[in-house]
Amino acid sequence: MKKPDKKSLRKQARSARAALAPGYRRLAERQALRRALRAGLFLKGRRWSFYLPVGAEFDVLPLLNQALHMGKDCYLPITAQRIAQPLRFARLDGRHGLTRNRYGIIEPHSRELMNARWLDVMLLPLVGFDNRGRRLGMGGGYYDATLAYLRSRRRWRRPLLVGVAYACQELREVPAEAWDVRLDMILTENGLVRF
Repeated sequence: MKKPDKKSLRKQARSARAALAPGYRRLAERQALRRALRAGLFLKGRRWSFYLPVGAEFDVLPLLNQALHMGKDCYLPITAQRIAQPLRFARLDGRHGLTRNRYGIIEPHSRELMNARWLDVMLLPLVGFDNRGRRLGMGGGYYDATLAYLRSRRRWRRPLLVGVAYACQELREVPAEAWDVRLDMILTENGLVRF
């Protein structure tokens, strides 16, 4: 039996996510926050990166607000000019405004950027995931390029990689490529799972 390719898996996961009612999405986002608090996720590290959702992506704003409330240093990714180039991260500190990049994604307008290796926790958007910690992204390769250094380092395990999604985005199996970096955890409305 032929395994599904990434394109068909993306379509499957996007369809499942798009079918969720707005009320369920808001409930799931609050439930994920409660699960993260109960599991002690916010006890890990000081420097956290988040993302601002695009389209039907899981909205991490409740998680971001909780982290800010707890005194975490919070960062957002700045997209590189070329596809498959590493992301850099700008701190949300109120000194810099926000702007839309060429993809329409809101980013901090800051020249003070940091590499991913100095973050403690990174929340990653995804289209799909499996029960082995493999993540199916949008296909641009930005997070793969950003986290490439983790494949060659055995001792350096920062940041902690936490995928955030609705439970319906779980797939039977995400095909693994040589350049893929697995998630350490996945957070859904059903709980926080460690791999």
